[in-house]
Amino acid sequence: MVGPGQLRGTYVALVTPFDERGAVAHEALEQLVSDCLDAGAAGVVALATTGEAAALDDAERDAVVATCSRVCVDRGAQLIVGAGTNDTRSTIARHEALADVRGVTASLAVVPYYVRPTEAAVVAHLQLVAQRAPVPVVVYNVPHRVGTGLGAAALLELAASDGIAGVKQAVNGIDADTLTVLARAPEDFAVLGGDDPYLFPMVLMGATGTISASANLVTSRFVAMIEDGLAGRLDSGRAHAEVLLPFALALFAEPSPAVIKALLHADGRIPTPDVRMPLSAASAPATRAALAARPG
Repeated sequence: MVGPGQLRGTYVALVTPFDERGAVAHEALEQLVSDCLDAGAAGVVALATTGEAAALDDAERDAVVATCSRVCVDRGAQLIVGAGTNDTRSTIARHEALADVRGVTASLAVVPYYVRPTEAAVVAHLQLVAQRAPVPVVVYNVPHRVGTGLGAAALLELAASDGIAGVKQAVNGIDADTLTVLARAPEDFAVLGGDDPYLFPMVLMGATGTISASANLVTSRFVAMIEDGLAGRLDSGRAHAEVLLPFALALFAEPSPAVIKALLHADGRIPTPDVRMPLSAASAPATRAALAARPG
């Protein structure tokens, strides 16, 4: 379990690799976790958007968490598990189930999607989840995916709530609400950048790190950029950021994680580039563009 101020650095939002039969490729997943930690990541995130959590059944979800847990426990690394849905009862149940998983240090709870509750209702939902969760909760604020966003006032209310350790802020930019939270949130509340093109300036403005999908690839470069930002090394951090920007944009040229998986497969790190329907595999042009943009 993370303590105050311990959510710091680069957390990789893992893909869920599939084999030729369409089953979860656990050996490849285990190696991906090890590779990320070897490259300096503070931890990994299982069952986030990048992990296609919505396309996994309950048994698959449990097995993915078990695989990630085993590696993280062995390595002494942090494991964050996506456990949010658009239903409060299901979200609480998924959180309570984390009590039986070794090594889980925090959860990631998305703002409820599709039903479009008010900000006040979202705050109440997340506070109730945090009361019942066996681990600290990281709020996932991603309005372009879920249809509802949290502004500065709501996020600051959550930052002052027991059991809520931080936010993955993915609002497709660095807006006034984000800057207000960075300036006014308690020191032990972690703001983690969730939009890969903006990670370096987010850290310079006070974010403590990132939950990054792009960092499934060239992980060490993302780690170096984040550490440069945290240490105030502007020149070297900016050099990393300028190289990584076109790569991150190329990885999201088509719905994630298709292009990320295409490159992992091209590298021989996962057995197939497959994503589950209704997503479709990355196109050849998008794959070629991402390969061309990848830093050396």
